[in-house]
Amino acid sequence: MNIKSLLLGSAAALAAVSGAHAADAIVAAEPEPLEYVRICDAYGAGYFYIPGTETCLKIGGKVRTEGEWYDAYNRDSRVGTLWHTRAELNVDTATDTEYGALKTETIVRWDWSEGNSTNTNLLWSYISLGGFTVGKTDSQYNQFVGYAGDVINDDVIYDGPYELNQLTYNYDSGTGFTGVISIEDTNSSADKSAYNGAWETSKGDHYAPNVVAGLGYKAGGWSFKVVGGYDSIVEEGAIKARIDADFGGFTAFLMGGWNTDGDKLNQYAGSNQDQSACTTSDGVVHGSQCGWGDWAVWGGVGVPFNDKLKWNLQLAYSDSKIFEATTNLKFNPVKNLLVEPEITYVHYDLPSDDTVAGILRFERSF
Repeated sequence: MNIKSLLLGSAAALAAVSGAHAADAIVAAEPEPLEYVRICDAYGAGYFYIPGTETCLKIGGKVRTEGEWYDAYNRDSRVGTLWHTRAELNVDTATDTEYGALKTETIVRWDWSEGNSTNTNLLWSYISLGGFTVGKTDSQYNQFVGYAGDVINDDVIYDGPYELNQLTYNYDSGTGFTGVISIEDTNSSADKSAYNGAWETSKGDHYAPNVVAGLGYKAGGWSFKVVGGYDSIVEEGAIKARIDADFGGFTAFLMGGWNTDGDKLNQYAGSNQDQSACTTSDGVVHGSQCGWGDWAVWGGVGVPFNDKLKWNLQLAYSDSKIFEATTNLKFNPVKNLLVEPEITYVHYDLPSDDTVAGILRFERSF
């Protein structure tokens, strides 16, 4: 073997080894591009895009704790002081479509009161698109007119039903005229009544829904709305009309309701009161006197002193001679924190009794 052959052989061996090492070389993978959360401001503050989708998501809720002294809804209550704590989780979604925004809203609530285990409630859960709403939320008999006053005990004199399933269409002309029509859930599980038979609350093998319809108009600081509800079980109903006014330094409202049969209670002219409100001293229950009778009226004012403090007053009276007065202060020491003391006075004419109840609420929303 000469020197030339040795050099050629060595070169071939080195080339083979280099090729083997090249085949085994580790190549670093390209990093995956990061997708940062994008703000979705088309539907208001707090929404962001779910990564990889065009659906906007908003998560919020509240934590509330309050002390309650006596009960504005039960003149016979002897509970005294009751401490109550609540947590709520809100999950909202919105997606743009050719028919407008496809939205959902879900509110789950957990409650704890002294001596009681936690109660979980699916408060609201509904879908909306193009003015239509289907699912569980408060009755349009309340939502459309705006409930009652800006106080906690606003329905001591019943203003309508709250959580129930419904199929609703809301119309907004954009010129101040609004309207609503809603088919609402009734109870067809079994025959049942309350207030000594004055209110037929459910009926077995019942197929007809309840119906709500309303019209409204708003111009400047004034608005007027009227809404009616028909209870298909009782086969009676009620109508409410409300006027709101914004005077700049304060707001005010006046609302009246009429029951189609004052001797009966129904879903739209019912009662939140304990039966003691319509029980005489000799133990006789006059069930219709726990409700409106033929009519009821509510009124109130709200006075914002500054951006942190507001005073509210609500007064209500019914044909059954129940009178209610509630006042509170809403104090926001910092953003999203509410401190709210409230006091309610109720006079019951039939049992000739008065009740005074109070609440001190602390609430943090997010």
